[in-house]
Amino acid sequence: MKTILITGGAGYIGSHTAVELVAAGYQVVVVDNLSNADTTCLKGAEKITGRSLPFYEIDCCCKEDLQTVFKKHPIDGVIHFAAFKAVGESVEKPLMYYKNNLTSFLTVLEVLLENGGGNIVFSSSATVYGQPDILPATEDTPRGVATNPYGNTKQICEDILTDAVKAHPTLQGIILRYFNPIGAHPSALMGELPRGVPNNLVPFITQTAAGVRDVLQIFGSDYNTPDGTALRDYIDVNDLARAHVSALQKMYTKNDPGSCEIYNVGTGQPLSVLELVQKFCAVNNIKVKYKMAGRRQGDVEAVWANTSLANKHLQWKAEVPVEETLARAWAWEKKIRDL
Repeated sequence: MKTILITGGAGYIGSHTAVELVAAGYQVVVVDNLSNADTTCLKGAEKITGRSLPFYEIDCCCKEDLQTVFKKHPIDGVIHFAAFKAVGESVEKPLMYYKNNLTSFLTVLEVLLENGGGNIVFSSSATVYGQPDILPATEDTPRGVATNPYGNTKQICEDILTDAVKAHPTLQGIILRYFNPIGAHPSALMGELPRGVPNNLVPFITQTAAGVRDVLQIFGSDYNTPDGTALRDYIDVNDLARAHVSALQKMYTKNDPGSCEIYNVGTGQPLSVLELVQKFCAVNNIKVKYKMAGRRQGDVEAVWANTSLANKHLQWKAEVPVEETLARAWAWEKKIRDL
């Protein structure tokens, strides 16, 4: 049985991925410094799987601490989630983003190599495309000039991994470029749990619906889109989690050290911000007060995925309808608010 280290594994996507990995027969070890999470979702993952998941509260930037985990567990592969991820915050605090996101990934790679190498899945983002000239974006779409430091750290980390696998034959990598993960586990035991003001749309919607916030701000109403709001590709977090399992399985089956492949992970179906808000209201039979606000620095007008490569080579595709995803997001919000 393979043992997979999940960095940032207490977070939103990491905890959902832990559940899918256990279901697929993997052993899971979690590290997280809890800078942007607590253990709520990790405990939820343990309830869902019926298994205790080894957890270490450490910072991936600290090589010595990370080495202790490798010494305690026979790590066969890594899924690297640990990073700061807020576009707006990265514009305000670029040095913090470069220091954390680059150092943590470099340290993980160094420690993995010093312990014999292995397979690694890197959590990248559609932000690397910037604003594509042609949509939907394929993996061959040129990476754009990053519109924010967060996106730039993802581009740099992609380059680091691509170069590292060429130089180190014990490494094999897959880069997954996420589009917009939303939703929660169908059990309502895990979901997105932002600290402070949410940076992502759906938690802002659910918190407004729950009365935690007075009004939802929609950033940008004058884009060149059908309703003036930005177009995005919203993917259910459970579908996204399954993509990581598919990526690992492909690497273990292919067993081609020195290779690094890239896959888009989305639905291929664009929805505007306003459409998503309206769908949420319709599915959950609830009103959400919203107002239009100015464009947010670092945002692009429209981006969505062509996922045919992942469909073919990972034998993976998004399956959860957006309506079901939005119902799950509301069920999670009601549970944590005890509504």
